[in-house]
Amino acid sequence: MDTQSNQAPYSGNPATGSTAKRAGPGSRSAGGAGADHLLDEQIAYYRALAADYLDQGLDLPGGDELTEALDAFRPAGSVLELACGPGVWTSQLLRYATDVTAVDASPEMLAIASARTGSGRVRFVQADLFTWEADRRYDVVFSGFWLSHVPAERFESFWSLVAGCLQPAGRVFFADDAYRTPDELVEGPSSSTIRRRIPDGTAYRLVKVPHRPADLERQLRQLGWDITVTSTAGPFYWGAGRRGNRPV
Repeated sequence: MDTQSNQAPYSGNPATGSTAKRAGPGSRSAGGAGADHLLDEQIAYYRALAADYLDQGLDLPGGDELTEALDAFRPAGSVLELACGPGVWTSQLLRYATDVTAVDASPEMLAIASARTGSGRVRFVQADLFTWEADRRYDVVFSGFWLSHVPAERFESFWSLVAGCLQPAGRVFFADDAYRTPDELVEGPSSSTIRRRIPDGTAYRLVKVPHRPADLERQLRQLGWDITVTSTAGPFYWGAGRRGNRPV
């Protein structure tokens, strides 16, 4: 793994500098400077929200189905958690995982996640997932409420990154939602750019792609993934599978 300051295992201090490689499967080159600015604003939003994030959960039907589905999946072995945030899912992963590598761009989120999990079986890594390159392969790649924040133009390169992180028989699990409020749709319902505010009222733009499970499953099959995407009773969904036609 690249050992530049913003891609090092989390040590409790925000990274300094911005010398990460801009190449490889997670490169930000697609989409240009405007897309990069939006993704930087998305990171800034989650950094600013970190202290209040755990108070922002969606009280909507179907959430329990996600945790039940992950338990049924049993993410065993070495697990890579992408965009771990404050560690909401990390503890559940540790029920089954031998070890977890948890990656997030926000040092504030990682500090909370580290304090909440308190486990020596977790390696926290501060990195921008659109530039990061893994230093090893994993049995499972997991992401909770991250896929919808991947811009459409970076969807394929993101899944190339995931493929490069997996062992040959590795598995994938993700959970997410398609929920967007009318107030967030500052560019209209056809746009994936939304606006959200942190508790002090500061507004940020970020990406929120409202994937439809059937369409998402079809997109993934076109990229060579055998992933079943399942809807819950509410706006949530989860996906589980792997590359090719191996059974989960």
